[in-house]
Amino acid sequence: MKRDSLIAAVRSCVLHFFKRLLSLVDMWRSLSGLTSRSLSGLTSRSLSRLTSRVLLSGPSPPVGGGEIHAQSGCRLVVGLGNPGMEGSRHSVGMAVLGALAHRLGATDRWRGDKHVSGEVVVSEIHDVHVVLLRPKLLMNINGVSVAKAVTKYNIKPEDILLVHDELDKPLGKIAIKHGGSARGHNGVRSCIDCLQTDVMTRLRVGIGRPAGKTPVDRHVLGRFSEEEREVLSSVLDRSVDLLLSQLAQQHSQSPPPPAGGRPATRQRKERGSPAAQTSNACGSV
Repeated sequence: MKRDSLIAAVRSCVLHFFKRLLSLVDMWRSLSGLTSRSLSGLTSRSLSRLTSRVLLSGPSPPVGGGEIHAQSGCRLVVGLGNPGMEGSRHSVGMAVLGALAHRLGATDRWRGDKHVSGEVVVSEIHDVHVVLLRPKLLMNINGVSVAKAVTKYNIKPEDILLVHDELDKPLGKIAIKHGGSARGHNGVRSCIDCLQTDVMTRLRVGIGRPAGKTPVDRHVLGRFSEEEREVLSSVLDRSVDLLLSQLAQQHSQSPPPPAGGRPATRQRKERGSPAAQTSNACGSV
């Protein structure tokens, strides 16, 4: 009986998903004045948003057992990327998080958490409880994993640090960006869409643009060359140093959200955004 009920529920969800998908297709067909490339980009973004909405429509993840009582609350550091492609340029954020876990002596503490669709490590830096997260979802829907972690660990969007690749910076260059637009990065866009705010701090790790006629997608999804890997080692060390410095600054002061950032308490039409459900405490695991 329970099995039949489960099958019926799954069937209902699948039917609902495809009904929404068909309605989007009808809408796209009615659009005019778009090039095929623009339409392709619109289709990809719309499907990513729809998929994220479906994945976030289920029950909220349970808060980790008990609470960690810390004056400074809890921080979330996320390495954006594609699962199974950790060695690619597009997943350099995951490589940085691996280097951070190594620096913290927590390499063997990574564990899968189905409630946040990712791998996590809970550690402490400068007396601040920090959750390290590597999403196990595709880059275009990484925001789903981040939104679930925000709910589970009671983290405010302004206490999130996203680590991601940056095409407009050459390999060897890194920089901190406080909030603002996604600047064309699909993983950051997904986080902004799912959290309904753009106040998150970002560590942008340069990977450079492709040389010659190499397509951008092939470049970002490709692996670093042997020559690039020699530079990457230094990049990872400096990225970890910058992350630790940033976390120390957040510990000593809590700056207001950057000017122009969308408010974290903005409500979704379907349900309250994860940002509006958070508190200052950090759930433990």
